[in-house]
Order: sequence, then C-alpha cells, then structure tokens
Amino acid sequence: MESDTPKTKQDEVGRTRILAGLYRIIFIIFSAVGVGIAIIYIFHFSLFGWTFIDIGYFYMFIALFLPLVFLIFPMYTGLSLKIIPWYDIILAALCFLIPLYFFLNAENIIFKAWEINPPTLAKFAGLVLCILVLEAGRRTGGNVLFLICFFCAILPLFADRLPTFIGGASFPFWFTVSLHAMGRETIIGLPTRVVATILIGFLIFGVTLSVIGGGKAFLDLANSLLGRRRGGAAKSTVVACGLFGMISGSVTSNVATIGSATIPAMKKMGYPPHFAAAIVACASTGGVLMPPVMGAVAFIMSGFLSIPYSTVALSAVIPSVFYYTGLFVQADAFAAKRGFKGLPRAELPALKMALKEGWPFLLALFVLIWFIFYERVEEQAPFYASGMLFIVAMFKKESRLTGGKIIRWIENSGKVLAELTAILCIVGFIVGSLMITGVAHSFSHEILIVAGNNLYVILVFAAVASFILGLGVTISACYIVLALIVAPSLIKMGIDPIAAHMFFLYWGVVSEITPPVAIGAFVAASMAGASPSKTQFQAMKIGICLYFIPFFFVLRPALVLRGSVPEIIYSFVVAFVGVFLIASAVEGYLLRIGELPIWLRISLFVGGLLLASPWWITDLTGFLISAVSLGLYFLMKALSHRKLVQKAYIGQERNIEK
Repeated sequence: MESDTPKTKQDEVGRTRILAGLYRIIFIIFSAVGVGIAIIYIFHFSLFGWTFIDIGYFYMFIALFLPLVFLIFPMYTGLSLKIIPWYDIILAALCFLIPLYFFLNAENIIFKAWEINPPTLAKFAGLVLCILVLEAGRRTGGNVLFLICFFCAILPLFADRLPTFIGGASFPFWFTVSLHAMGRETIIGLPTRVVATILIGFLIFGVTLSVIGGGKAFLDLANSLLGRRRGGAAKSTVVACGLFGMISGSVTSNVATIGSATIPAMKKMGYPPHFAAAIVACASTGGVLMPPVMGAVAFIMSGFLSIPYSTVALSAVIPSVFYYTGLFVQADAFAAKRGFKGLPRAELPALKMALKEGWPFLLALFVLIWFIFYERVEEQAPFYASGMLFIVAMFKKESRLTGGKIIRWIENSGKVLAELTAILCIVGFIVGSLMITGVAHSFSHEILIVAGNNLYVILVFAAVASFILGLGVTISACYIVLALIVAPSLIKMGIDPIAAHMFFLYWGVVSEITPPVAIGAFVAASMAGASPSKTQFQAMKIGICLYFIPFFFVLRPALVLRGSVPEIIYSFVVAFVGVFLIASAVEGYLLRIGELPIWLRISLFVGGLLLASPWWITDLTGFLISAVSLGLYFLMKALSHRKLVQKAYIGQERNIEK
C-alpha cells in the first residue's frame, strides 16, 4: 500500500538507491527483524517471557525502519544512487541509537514523566530525534511537506503571538522538544501508532500479493469476464485496477502493475494513448478509496474517530461503487461512440483457467474480509491472509517462494514501511502541535464565524483547501490537517463524523488526477507514450464523479450507511441513477439511446446532480428534468423520423407520376 505517494514526477527507481553488499544485508536484517517484532507485538506473543510496553514498541519500530530511509533515499535528487555518503551512514546510525535509547527507557518516560521533566541526555536525544524525523520526512515526502511540518514543529514556541484564528498556547523550547520526542501526540502520536499496529499488516499483505503475482491474476480474471465485450480492454482495466487496488491501496503501484499490460491492449484496440492512460490513472486512484484495504488515511481516520476500521471500510463501500460505476459507464460510452469491439477470444484467458490460477488470491481476499468483519481482529487479519497466500503458493511451481522471492519480499516490505514510517512520523508534528497549542480548536471556531454558519460555504472552502493542500503534500498529511481544523466545524453543523472525515479523504485523492500535479495521470502517460497534459485533462473528465461524490455523501449520510435500511436503499438507488446520468452526460452517450445532443447532455447532467442531492424535492426535480428531457428528445426524434418518411413518400409519389 502506498496511498501516500510523494508529490513528485520522478520515477521510483530514480528516487532510491539500489543497495549492495553489507548495506543490503543490513537493510534486509533490519526489515526482517522489524516485521518479526511487529508480529510479536500485534499477536501479543512474549519474547522469552518478556512483552513490549506500548511506547517501547513504537520507539523500537522507529529504530528499525527509520534508519533505512537514510540508506535508500539520497539527501537531494541528482546525487549518486550507487554510493552512500558518510553523513548518511552517521544519520542512519543516530536514527537507530536514539530511538533505541528511548526504547530502553520506556518505563522512565511513562512513570517519571520525561515528556514534562526529562534528564539532560534525554533532552538532547529528543532534539536530535526531531531533526532526524524532519529530514527523513523531507527526503520521502518532499520539501512542501517538510516546510509545513517544520512550521508546525516550532509553532508551540510562538503560537500566542499569532492572530486569533490560528493562535494558541505557547511553551518554552525544551518543553516543546520533550513533548514532541517523548509525548504521545507527535513522533509516537496517532499516525505512527497506526502504521506500527494496523497498517503494517496490510502493507505486508499488499507486498505479498504483488510478489506472488496477484496483479496478473486479477487482470486475467477481469479479461476473462469482460474482454470480449464492447471496449473490453478499458472495462477490464477498470475492474482489474479495482480488484488489485482494493488490496494494494496504492495509485502508482496500481498504475505500474495493471497499466503495463492493459495500456498496450487498449492502444491496440484503437483507444488514443491519452485516453488509455487516463483510464488507468482514474481506475488506479480508486484503489485508495476501495474497501477492504483502502489507503493509509482510512486507518488514520479510524484512529481519529475511535471506531473500528471495519466501520470505516463499510462506510466507504457505496461511494467507491459510485466512482467505479462512473468510470465503467464512460469507458463503455467512449467505445460505443467509436464502434470499438471486444478483444478476440484467442487473446483472452478462459474464465475456468483464470479462476484456476487466481483462486488463491480470491481466497486471500475472502480470508482478509472474514477476519476484519466477522472475527473483528483488524490488526491480525492481513497476517492471516498473507500466511494463507504463502502456504498456497508453495503448492504451485510458478508461485513457489524461492530464496530470491523471499529476499525480494523482505526488501519490498522494508522499502514500503521505511517510506511510510518517515512520512507518518513527520506528519505527527502537525497533529502534536495543533493539539497541544489548541490551534485546531480555535481555527475550527473561526471558520464557523467567517462562514456565517453556512454549511455550503464551509463545504466549498473545505474542498478547495483539500485540493490545494493535496497538491503539495501526501494524502495523509492533507487529511490530518483538515481533519483537525475543519472537520470539527462540519460536525458542529450537524454533518455525520464519518461523512465529514471521508470528505477530506476524497478531496485529498482528487489531486492524483487533477492538474498541475496529477501524479497518477503523469505516470500512466509516461507508460502510454501520451501527452501528460492531455492525459491529465482526460483523467479529469473520466473521473468527473470523484468531484461530486463527496458532496453527495456529506449531504446524504445514508450513502455512508448512516441511517435506516429503507433510507440507505432509497438513497443508493436515486444517487446511483444520478451518477449514471452524470457520467453518460459528460461522455455524451446514453445506454440504449446512443449519442446525445448538447442540450440533452446539459439537462441530464443537471438532472443527475439533483437526483443525488439530499432532499426529496430535488430528487423529484431531477427525475422530472431527466424524464421530460428524454421525452422531448424522443418526441423530436419521432417527428424528425416522421418528416423523413413523409419526404420519402412524397418523393416516391412524384417518381410514379413521372
């Protein structure tokens, strides 16, 4: 999983060093030990009769994964990726030793309140740890994320001197350092606790799926079901990205895994390169929103709201169905307008063979869902699913885990965990500073005053803020900032808490397909040999529903399963029709009717928006607009046909007279 893709257009290979020799061995050992200790903690095993204290485990987790960042990420882009400079070796060593020191003193931190009154050595160790976390976050998350988090890190020093709407309590320098390094709100705050307890298992499951070949299995299954249908290559892409993305939770890895096979197939069928790339980008972006795994933000959301992750995942089902419905409708409409056929049977795998090859991955998905939603062991569920995959893989020669595959699995797990740990540790400065200074509360209160308690003004402000913030920082950082300072305003105005928080998840993801960054579209365009700008704007068009769905479920919380069963069913039906009409209108083609004139496209677009709105009067208005528009279209078409028949009849009579 890699929903927190750094906002950069560089290829992943160009960002990280390729380790060899001793450093590769160290990387593998640290990664393997880190995964092993996580399993011991999460399954509540004892190690020679000794168990981890919570904060002790979090410091050990940082000590094992954060040093890896300095081994694989150079200080600046453009530096050699083959040589590890001496200063990175020192930084990696410090990044191991200082968290290890806090791990060994975990009981002192708790019982002697070191975050309030630490000894001198702990003070300086805490200061160095803060600097290391900031630098690791800069290397992985980019300069924009670093600047925001650095400002938040020093905010407690001068918060009382800021304007009222962003002002708060201030603290002395060393007290601030102690709170950041040894308190429970910053470096070992909620984001780090999430990655070290819940998220790690899902990250490992995603790596396991990729190493064993899950991407190909899901693609074969999608092709066997949809490949022969109209525009089959594009439809298979949508389904395959959804299946793989629901587990990987990563935009870029989804593009690379599924797009490498589907983009050439779509181009061969006749799809323009920029359209093929846009379909892959949009479908891959949906993986961050698709249960059961989703992206890192969903787990952080669970921690913020203090609810089980299964509740978040269930709430995300209907919105993600709407998003993929919009993609599927547009892919079909584009193919229908251009007369594209399906792929030849000879080029497609048989359904029986696809199921024979892919059943282990479907079974793993079932095991994951079973342990999340039925057994309610969310932290342990992905480990059970990964274990099942490992066992099944041993019975097939193609997927059998050789020594090389096991090493690759450990290395890939270490890379993913190191990068995400660095990003979420630095994001902890945002959470910690906004909480301890009280800025989150004051800013939320000021928003209500400025907006005049107008819900729609706040929603538009929140959407714009999410989009702008999402351009420069990771989805997790974007979500955390707005969840702390804007979500309380929405909740105070009566918005359901889950709907309010999911609103920021959706609008944070928007930047993946929206210019000027649109990293998902950019990666797909490079694979398709297409113009990045054309791909980005085409992705906006194909993913149009992503811009409206957050407003739908915020104003109609039944769409995130917050309501009675009849209300949920009714809301789903009318909003589904609305999404269908919006996607059809944007592409200019309606199923069973054909291409649409511009006036009908506008009418159906407006009708679809009104149908998905939260009141019965808008539902009725949207239905009437759509029905009357279609009725008028059929009437005009019938009259036009009648005139043509009459002209033909008159012309025939004249020919007879002659």
